[in-house]
Amino acid sequence: MEDIAAAHQRNGDTMIPVRRRIAAVMLPVAAALAAAALPMQAMAQGGFPSRPIRLVVGAPPGGGPDNVARILAQAMNLGQPVMVENRTGASSLIAAEVVAKAPADGYTVLIASQTILAVAPILAKTKSFDPQKDFTGVAMIGTAPLVLVAGPALSVGTVPEIIALAKSRPGALDYGNGGVGTTPYMAGALFSVMTGGKLNSIPYPGEQAAMTDIIAGRVPMMFANASAAMPHVRSGRLRGIAVTSPKRVDIAQGLPTVAESGVPGFEIGTWLGIIAPAATPRDVVDKLNAELRRVLATPQVKEKLLAQGYLLEDQTPEQFNAYIRQEYAKWSKLITDANIKAE
Repeated sequence: MEDIAAAHQRNGDTMIPVRRRIAAVMLPVAAALAAAALPMQAMAQGGFPSRPIRLVVGAPPGGGPDNVARILAQAMNLGQPVMVENRTGASSLIAAEVVAKAPADGYTVLIASQTILAVAPILAKTKSFDPQKDFTGVAMIGTAPLVLVAGPALSVGTVPEIIALAKSRPGALDYGNGGVGTTPYMAGALFSVMTGGKLNSIPYPGEQAAMTDIIAGRVPMMFANASAAMPHVRSGRLRGIAVTSPKRVDIAQGLPTVAESGVPGFEIGTWLGIIAPAATPRDVVDKLNAELRRVLATPQVKEKLLAQGYLLEDQTPEQFNAYIRQEYAKWSKLITDANIKAE
């Protein structure tokens, strides 16, 4: 029995240092795992953002989306600056590619429109991202309606008269626009499809160049952004015929809608929203969404964005994602129905 007891004593003596050695190995491992969990825990507890946020814009400085981005960036208060970064080219697809390939951590987001998420990707022969899979909606900003305006070269003055004229001379009634894929171009294509009166596209390098020719009488009409067109309407240089929003809006100063003027269901405009890489954590998306909705509700930002022609929206990420899906289906159908091809 004494030998057995001695054996137990010896086993006990050897077990103590073994346990110590195991503890010496496991404690650093546990500490490392705990340390690795801290960033995620901090994010979940509101640690985001801990560094500046990049708001990527596919338009040059001074353009409409750039102006909106800078208004929002200056008003946001997340404890870190929001830095606007302009990445122009390829109908804003370069900007979209930058964000699609960025880490999905909320520090790189994109100010997007239907051009970026629907029209340009559908028309593009090659692209390095999938607009339906590579992004998630963060927050809707608003929509900017267009105004159908005419110059001295157009002899008629109402939507029904324009439809009748277009039907009497298929493809002969010109309209100015910024080129294939731009919202003014797509408005003319939608008008042609919905009325059966085919319009002829006259592309320009920009909206202002088109309006200059309409004022001069070289082109009869165009669908123009309301914020750009209405000053010319007020001065008498252009005639306002109708607005493309679903209902009359103050910025169009009482103009009837295209829909109520004889084209039921006609609605088009430029919308803007903030999107992020698809795998961005939901708590980060929610934090950005809450801050953007707070900013959009402030009187100062409302006033500035209204001056840019935008009617503000208040949407959750789910609502915005549903809207993006609807827009993709809408523009895809129009591109097919109107047989629109990239230039």
